Amino acid sequence: MSPHTLLALALLATSVTASAADTPEINRPTGTAQAIGAAHTLRQIPEACARLEGQFTGDAAQPYRFSVVRTSPQCQPRSRFVDFDKVQPSADKGWKLNDVIRVPSAACPSQQAVVSVWRLPVDTKPDLDGQGQSRIYLEDAKKQAAAGKTAQVPMFAAKAEVEGKACP
Repeated sequence: MSPHTLLALALLATSVTASAADTPEINRPTGTAQAIGAAHTLRQIPEACARLEGQFTGDAAQPYRFSVVRTSPQCQPRSRFVDFDKVQPSADKGWKLNDVIRVPSAACPSQQAVVSVWRLPVDTKPDLDGQGQSRIYLEDAKKQAAAGKTAQVPMFAAKAEVEGKACP
């Protein structure tokens, strides 16, 4: 093969990898248009005991308000929701683009909120005993926690942006 062919193949492989990282794990259609001031649920993440909630504000400076709301005080999370700006998730750091949620504004059809949800999976498999069961013993767990060796849990992070032109 010529050097030009090899370069073209390398560039093609790089572009395929980049586009695969930009493709969300969940593929969903654009949501229903929402009115200004109407709080709406974007998505529930049960394993993090969290609900993503948004609201169009009608304010030109901050047209969309986004928050992560705990679903129930009794819920025991199996994953954590972390601040997007602190962790700066990317495919290079092991994060996966999990979901992209698009919600148009009913008052301004040229504007839509775009919420990107990222997930950091944990590849830990529990040790199995002789009976094939994963068991956690209280004293062992206390010793591990005291030593700072708690088990890693999956994490989620989300960021909301507004696309399109603002209406007068």
